[in-house]
Amino acid sequence: MATGRIVKALAGYYFVEPDKYEQGAEGPIRCRARGIFKKRGESPLVGDRVDYTEIGGGEGTVDRIHPRSSVLIRPPVANIELAVVVFSVAEPALNLQLLDKFLAFIEHAGIDAVICLTKRDLIDGPDGEEAREAFEAVQRIYPPIGYRTIATCARTGEGVDELREVLGGRLSVVCGQSGVGKSSLLNAAVPGLKLETNAISEKLGRGRHTTRHTELVPVGGGGYVADTPGFSQLDFGELQDADLGSCFREFRELASECKFRGCTHVHEPGCAVTAALAEGRIAQSRYDSYTAFLAEASEKKRRY
Repeated sequence: MATGRIVKALAGYYFVEPDKYEQGAEGPIRCRARGIFKKRGESPLVGDRVDYTEIGGGEGTVDRIHPRSSVLIRPPVANIELAVVVFSVAEPALNLQLLDKFLAFIEHAGIDAVICLTKRDLIDGPDGEEAREAFEAVQRIYPPIGYRTIATCARTGEGVDELREVLGGRLSVVCGQSGVGKSSLLNAAVPGLKLETNAISEKLGRGRHTTRHTELVPVGGGGYVADTPGFSQLDFGELQDADLGSCFREFRELASECKFRGCTHVHEPGCAVTAALAEGRIAQSRYDSYTAFLAEASEKKRRY
């Protein structure tokens, strides 16, 4: 029995990269999961550390899943330490509420996050007003609440070295708005990588998904990045009202000062969050996102 990490899942197979390659080994071991996992209602995930048995010919079986530090359901990946949330400054237009939605899910999963802004070169173009406004809004709102932001351009290479440094030595997932150039950015950050990319549909104003399965891509320094189909469904059906407040960093820090335990930060007297909003210490767009998500969660509970 040996130990390794699942780096790809495809068509019922789990491709395990051994911790130590034997001399002459050509790549990951293609494994099936033992039946015991199905009986337990468990499934191996990309990112899992596992014990496996090689049965010859590059084939094997996954025998045991090691304890996980984190789990994402959509995309199905385990042990992620960092989420790189990729949005463009324009083309498509930056949607702050969607950005907040990604960040809320990542906070709920207990994973650190970095915001990566692509297409930085559009700021300097003839139609750069929209891009500049989006860029300035992100810089104004998110670094003060603890989110590192990186401005990048896959075409010119701006910010690529900084992104590569962030990815080194950790398991990361790249997610974000469709059509913002995630695959192009990874291709620029990882020499030799040739992920499929698609141009933005002019009719729809967004890109088509080019990634159809989850796979860990080595990025150097012992790091891997999960190139995934992304968060296919972002809904708050499983979150309680108090949980949602904890998914906003600036709310979480103020919650202990609220008069009532379990404050929803909407209508209660003595709420530290609404007080901070009135004083301009919380961005209006962040609070608007929070109340929209709260309404979405309530509507989902009402229907189901």
